Amino acid sequence: MQENAAPDLNNPDYYLNRELSLLAFNRRVMELAQDPRVPLLERLRFLCISSANMDEFFEVRVASLKQQLQLDVASIGADGLTPTAALRQITTTAHALVESQYKLLNESIIPALRQEGIYFVRRTHWDERQLAWLSDYFDRELMPLLSPLGLDPAHPFPNVINKSLNFIISLQGTDAFGREIDTAIVQAPRSLPRIIRLPEGMAASNDSFVFLSSILHAFIDRLFPGMEVLGCYQFRLTRNSNMYVDEEEVDDLLQAMQGELPQRNYGAVVRLEVADHCPTDNIEYLMEQFHLCEQDVYNVNGPVNLNRLMAIADLVDRPDLRFPPFRPAPSVAERHPDLFERIKHSDVLMHHPYQSFQTVLDFIEQAAKDPNVLAIKMTLYRTSKQSELVKHLIRAARLGKEVTVVVELRARFDEEANIGLANQLQNAGAHVVYGVVGYKTHAKLCLVVRREGQHLRRYAHLGTGNYHPGTARIYTDFGLLTCQADMTEDVHKVFHMLTGLGRMRDLKYLLEAPFTLHLAIMDKIQRETQHALAGKPALIRARMNALIEPQTISALYQASQAGARVELVVRGVCCLRPGIAGISENIHVRSVMGRFLEHPRVFYFQNAGDEELYCSSADWMPRNFFRRVEVAFPILDQKLRQRIIHEAFELHLQDNTQAWELQADGTYLRQQPEGEEAAAINAQQQLLKLLGNG
Repeated sequence: MQENAAPDLNNPDYYLNRELSLLAFNRRVMELAQDPRVPLLERLRFLCISSANMDEFFEVRVASLKQQLQLDVASIGADGLTPTAALRQITTTAHALVESQYKLLNESIIPALRQEGIYFVRRTHWDERQLAWLSDYFDRELMPLLSPLGLDPAHPFPNVINKSLNFIISLQGTDAFGREIDTAIVQAPRSLPRIIRLPEGMAASNDSFVFLSSILHAFIDRLFPGMEVLGCYQFRLTRNSNMYVDEEEVDDLLQAMQGELPQRNYGAVVRLEVADHCPTDNIEYLMEQFHLCEQDVYNVNGPVNLNRLMAIADLVDRPDLRFPPFRPAPSVAERHPDLFERIKHSDVLMHHPYQSFQTVLDFIEQAAKDPNVLAIKMTLYRTSKQSELVKHLIRAARLGKEVTVVVELRARFDEEANIGLANQLQNAGAHVVYGVVGYKTHAKLCLVVRREGQHLRRYAHLGTGNYHPGTARIYTDFGLLTCQADMTEDVHKVFHMLTGLGRMRDLKYLLEAPFTLHLAIMDKIQRETQHALAGKPALIRARMNALIEPQTISALYQASQAGARVELVVRGVCCLRPGIAGISENIHVRSVMGRFLEHPRVFYFQNAGDEELYCSSADWMPRNFFRRVEVAFPILDQKLRQRIIHEAFELHLQDNTQAWELQADGTYLRQQPEGEEAAAINAQQQLLKLLGNG
């Protein structure tokens, strides 16, 4: 028998399950909601985010697993779990997580809000004035919009919309035609607010609220005159929200997406949330209607959609219960009104939200107005509904500039908005393309072509995040403005590939998926491995949202075995197991989460002193490497490179207040200052001081 045989790096024991890692991420969001150091309304917001995350988890991840089972096309990942086994573990973990959410709401958040004079007034505590006002509110605002549906052979179970609020009503008596009806469904229109503020002076505090569900419970009998309401119980369905368009078989992707969007609300049901006091026979009836089993049912002690509590954070004017306000550092254009002249001097690096996203908007606006600008080309994956950026592009097109926009119609949950943007741009005379069939265009690129004297000069913006002013205030991302000739020539070639679909010619600086990015990352990891084997210092650092791709994980294991140090900051899903003896003891993984959502992708390779650093739109996932158009761009300026090393890695690796270390068993250990005299280090706070507030 061979001694000291090399370990099999394909061993499923060396990989964590993607779905379970995603639930672990949501557990960390919950921990922020539990943290007393976080302002109270922000804790409520984190609780709502964890609820919204669970919705998407079921709509996408659980739905995909269930569909694999239904179609008998089970796919087994590197962790070795079958869909059946994965769903079994997901069920246990998800039920515990949901139970924790409602326990946190009822036992911690609501009592803490009450102490601050913010009340949720329950039905059992309404006084006569409140009861009268709410009765009138029901008759005036709710009754005209509600359509009770008694269930009989002529009125089958209605088609319940994804994530809508509904009530199953137990009845006794006969309807207007003398027929016995024992069950009805009432659907709450989505237009209705889920939280209603009581009028000023009607409660102990002006911040007193009533749940819509409480009002409906109290007066639901008015919808069934002549019958007795025995019970009223809220429920909510989560449906498969994956989009299924066979791009190879459609002639017009825009038209196909418009046709498919309405079906999202009526996909297969994957989860039933129901009030915990709902009788068993009603639950079994709902399970039968939607072909669910017991593990798909989540009994909740409170509103079935916690995410709707997010409204409280906006309705209550209590700055003392929020994160302190901050002002991003001014736009570069405020200091250098002519951005093109500033970029010609040297590359401009921006770290949002600490530095203003307005610089990017100013860049597009100046390009739109400048008579010397001949063309603007841009990718749009997500942006705001009333985007100033899109208005600038429309203005440029109407001024006769060549405006080309690659709009990604399949950006999940933004499909409808992007279809609208595409139509606006086309109506203004811009050239709109929808990327490449079979590949989402996820790269964040903008190219401006400007005539300067007898020559044309290109300017480019490359980023790690979307062109979305709203998310740029809460997501951390890097952006680069450059007119470096070879870099902008690479961007030009990428746009030619996206619009003309020709073969990609050699790029000098950019790494592009699905062509060169994965291979280049593998080569750079293997190069560090060789340096380590040769006794040279070897260091790999990477930041991303998710690390899933098995070949990349295996290469990192080999680097660790060779003695290279690997430091990973992975906010969300991580399928790599650090700290396994003989496999990954030189790999350290942490997740940093806080006020801002950590979003940049940054890859650093020490390369025996000739260091390389790339920023990118791509996580290390199969979809990013092989099924998307992605770009990684190098930071060529040494000062900017050192700045990113400090801001993206050093501060986050030192963080001991909002960081979690991944353990070999897949659990995360929250970091704390070591010793009573140890300083608390918060990377985001440090960056606010370093870059923000002007």
